[in-house]
Amino acid sequence: MRTMDFKMERPGKLVEGQKVYVWEGELPSNYFYTIGIPEDMSLAMSPNIPFRKRLESKEGTVRSITQNEKGFYVTAEFDEEEPE
Repeated sequence: MRTMDFKMERPGKLVEGQKVYVWEGELPSNYFYTIGIPEDMSLAMSPNIPFRKRLESKEGTVRSITQNEKGFYVTAEFDEEEPE
């Protein structure tokens, strides 16, 4: 299983165990990913991910939601191997 962390600005919209969908964005040298649900497609965003570590999955599951001094973070898991 591959895991990835996403920054969430609007807490309370996702819960642990919930299925999420992935949308991919492309920058000149990286990808970024947004996760959401059909009713709200942009609930959390990933950091920039190098091309060699591209996420292939288009859906995943929320593993955990945490809060620290910088905000709320969602850890999602995907049915693929962790990149090297």
